[in-house]
Amino acid sequence: MKIDDVRKNAFSMPLTSPSYPPGPYRFINREYLIITYRTDPEALRAVVPEPLTIDEPLVKFEFIRMPDSTGFGDYTESGQVIPVKLNGAAGGYSHSMYLNDDAPIAGGREIWGFPKKLASPSLAADKDVLVGTLDYGAIRVATATMGYKHHTLATAPVLAGMLAPNYLLKIIPHVDGTARICELVQYELQDVTVKGAWSGPAALELFQHALAPVAALPVLEVVSGVHILADLTLGLGRVVHDYLAD
Repeated sequence: MKIDDVRKNAFSMPLTSPSYPPGPYRFINREYLIITYRTDPEALRAVVPEPLTIDEPLVKFEFIRMPDSTGFGDYTESGQVIPVKLNGAAGGYSHSMYLNDDAPIAGGREIWGFPKKLASPSLAADKDVLVGTLDYGAIRVATATMGYKHHTLATAPVLAGMLAPNYLLKIIPHVDGTARICELVQYELQDVTVKGAWSGPAALELFQHALAPVAALPVLEVVSGVHILADLTLGLGRVVHDYLAD
């Protein structure tokens, strides 16, 4: 293989059999269960990297079903998103993500810097309750429940929230083990259609785990539960802060 051929085809690893195709990445019938809760402000400050800032000690624990996603297939994801600001603009910082599919783990980490790890999340209705669970190996680390579609929400505020900027800390090591890339990345969701949004009574339990430390941001008070169904495109990112720059 010629050098020019390597350059032309080098968008993912392995070179001759990439883990995922080039984007854009479109998601149809993406279903969310989002439990917003109040946590320990000191614990929150310890994990949010500057130049991001926080106002209130809130965390959004998300369970997401993605049955139809371009290049990534059918999978489920769960994790914690922290409401933050950058230069006064409100957005969300992805602190932890756990999912059950290799392609979006590889693509998410390599392209954007999503903090993805392999685990077993689930999201499904159990009679009159929407239930989200997260297992790391054989160990349960999170359980969320919400009354199924108790109150219909206006879609305009939900859409506005989904269009807000999102932030990631992308870290790629050098061959000597030091950081070669350490950047704050911003991305947005695009072409979003909110098909429905609902609220209801909600509860969230987090359990201690050495390698899935979601309980390090403890649940002090559940603020809200939201159930969303939407179509969207995952936009590509841009670097807003380089931690290795002089």
